[in-house]
Amino acid sequence: MSAKLTRRRFLAISAAALGGAAPAARAAPVTWQGFALGAEARLTIHAPPPLADRAIAAALSQLRQAEQLFSLYDPASALSRLNRTGVLKNPPPPFLDLARLCTRVHAATAGVFDPSVQPLWQALARGGGGVRAAARLTGWHKVSVTAREIRLAPGQALTFNGIAQGYATGMVRAALGRLGLERVLVNAGEFAALGGPFRIGLADPDHGVFAIRSLTGRAIATSSPGALRLQGAAHILHPARDRRPLWATVSTEAGSAALADAASTAFCLMSEGEITAALARLPAGTKATLLAQDGSQKTLG
Repeated sequence: MSAKLTRRRFLAISAAALGGAAPAARAAPVTWQGFALGAEARLTIHAPPPLADRAIAAALSQLRQAEQLFSLYDPASALSRLNRTGVLKNPPPPFLDLARLCTRVHAATAGVFDPSVQPLWQALARGGGGVRAAARLTGWHKVSVTAREIRLAPGQALTFNGIAQGYATGMVRAALGRLGLERVLVNAGEFAALGGPFRIGLADPDHGVFAIRSLTGRAIATSSPGALRLQGAAHILHPARDRRPLWATVSTEAGSAALADAASTAFCLMSEGEITAALARLPAGTKATLLAQDGSQKTLG
């Protein structure tokens, strides 16, 4: 699991106008540039200016909400408060929804997807020992998730950096859909589409673009363990610290960007057989493209 916001990419939202509104689609786009989710951001909406302005405002609102919920760097975020106190009473609905998805993916991946690796990341980042003790704190099964509260075991801390970018991407897609936009590609760290088709390149830090996918109404997330090194090791960590990533890059396609994000993170640490078993437990249509260190690839699902 990644315990830092290390897979940040240039955030871009490019949306065509309402279906059937050809003149609007040909109009000059409305754009916004700035920063969101810790990344340089650009939003481009091909729609009549009033609708485009509303769409940009809606997207930014969702990104701000995601930051307020899931940021490790904002001490006032819901996640920071949970890590600081060990309990989050009456968790906001999106936070609870994400936590429950973590439970499902944790089970589907036989425990490999585990947001409780934050103490392990911190111990590795500090150096000087403490890694074994930190590894003993991991274990999503120790986290209690109910509608009334989310409670950590003593010493635990969470990171949602293997799933929060995907969740934020899905939040933006849903908000733009509620406005009536019918052809939208959102890239808020992962890709999610309303309508389509859109051509998406799957890229690896060393091998470059290694595959092209056509995306219609679905989501794709990509994880590359070698994109960042931590004390000489990949930044995606196994909760038991007993294995290293097996793939150079994994891209997962699913109906949900959050699910795709979580699965791509975990699959980096799993064998082909383990991934096949996990895909059988995940929603139908979930697929994984695996890029080996030598550049060979295969798609499962």
